[in-house]
Amino acid sequence: MVRVFRVSVPTSLFLLVVCEALLLTAAYVIASFLTLEVDPTVFLLYDGGLARSLLVVASVMLGLHFLDLYSGRWAASRTALALELGQAFGIAFLVQAFLTYLNRNWMLPRTVMLYGSAMGLGMTLGWRLFYDAVLMQAIGAHRVLFVGTNLLVEEIASYLRRHPELGMEAVGYLDDDRPVGSELHGAKILGPLSALRAVAEQTRPDRIVVGLRERRQKLPVQDLLDLRFSGILVEEVATTYETVRGRVATQELRPAQLIFSGELGPRPAYVRLQRIYSILIAAAGLVLTLPLMLLIALAVKISSRGPVLYRQTRVGQYGRPFTLYKFRSMYADAEARTGVVWASKDDPRVTPVGRWLRRLRLDELPQFFNVLKGDMAIVGPRPERPEFVKVLSEKIPYYRQRHFVKPGITGWAQINYKYGDTIEDTIVKLEYDLYYIKHMSPALDAFIIFQTLKTMLRLRGAQ
Repeated sequence: MVRVFRVSVPTSLFLLVVCEALLLTAAYVIASFLTLEVDPTVFLLYDGGLARSLLVVASVMLGLHFLDLYSGRWAASRTALALELGQAFGIAFLVQAFLTYLNRNWMLPRTVMLYGSAMGLGMTLGWRLFYDAVLMQAIGAHRVLFVGTNLLVEEIASYLRRHPELGMEAVGYLDDDRPVGSELHGAKILGPLSALRAVAEQTRPDRIVVGLRERRQKLPVQDLLDLRFSGILVEEVATTYETVRGRVATQELRPAQLIFSGELGPRPAYVRLQRIYSILIAAAGLVLTLPLMLLIALAVKISSRGPVLYRQTRVGQYGRPFTLYKFRSMYADAEARTGVVWASKDDPRVTPVGRWLRRLRLDELPQFFNVLKGDMAIVGPRPERPEFVKVLSEKIPYYRQRHFVKPGITGWAQINYKYGDTIEDTIVKLEYDLYYIKHMSPALDAFIIFQTLKTMLRLRGAQ
């Protein structure tokens, strides 16, 4: 796994992205040498040709990203893959067409664009087929040996089996209480804990993950120490869980791990920086979306009776209540009928217009005013209602700690998890929130904003 924007990315995916960027750049550079009558070197180095080519490459790769072709999802067939790649290049052509209205000097020459895109499509298709059929097998999966079989180990092993694109596989388990040879999530029990050194020599793991079911089991400390010094990565199961799932495992979390953590946010310098760029983004967002907000206000007013804006008390930083602004997406008397309840994915209280606003996340545009007021940030845990916070703080450990940062319009939990209308869903979202608080940074915020835009453009709605 490679850390990019404070997020763990499979090494194979990182290689895929880097190689495609190089291949696409090469395609447009070669097209310049094949089609231009002027000296292509002068065009590329002195007339801004290379920068224009890189802009096209960025457009294609953004298209691939928005089509989920960097998410581990593979097309059903070669034909389907070619069609999806063609859509990504179509996005690049649309970007080029848009540039004609801004500055024609930013465009690639037509012949370079056509020939380069044709070569780029063929090269990318061939690279993808080679990557899937040959390179993934040549690279091989990152081999993981589990010492112990507690619930978190089982969850990780099951998740790795369902997601081979992560590039990690379980080679087996060591456990004192399970019979040798029995199978667990696609791998076998290879022996007791005392057999660690022999099993490690036989299986040659890249990583050893420790997660004992019972504390009375004796951890082979000396063997683990020797294996760690031999170059094998050894880590607690909670650390692996955080790397693989992108969230903190609350079931294995002890208060001391948070208290003595050297990387736990939020850091004061980052909080000040986040406040600055949250204000800038909110101000720019209000200016750019003002015409759209006027149209939305008109649609809400015409479609159902009641106010255009919905005001609701939410819990902010340090537990302070504030008034949240949203475009009204429910019928005016919705809570009079049901009382205070969690919103659900197909909530019958939502108006037809409100359903579209939620799918596009446009109902949250007025929260830019909350950001300017200082109640919220652009990125952070979603603010919850006081009625729910009181109950959840009593039932869920560490729930109070999510309120030590400003709530956000979007967040790590929102881009990674579905609607939550149960205690179990809330616990999962809390694990994502704790991961965000632990790794708060401008880079992670930028990644979350980028993914939120993708969610909006693909009509996946709020989560």
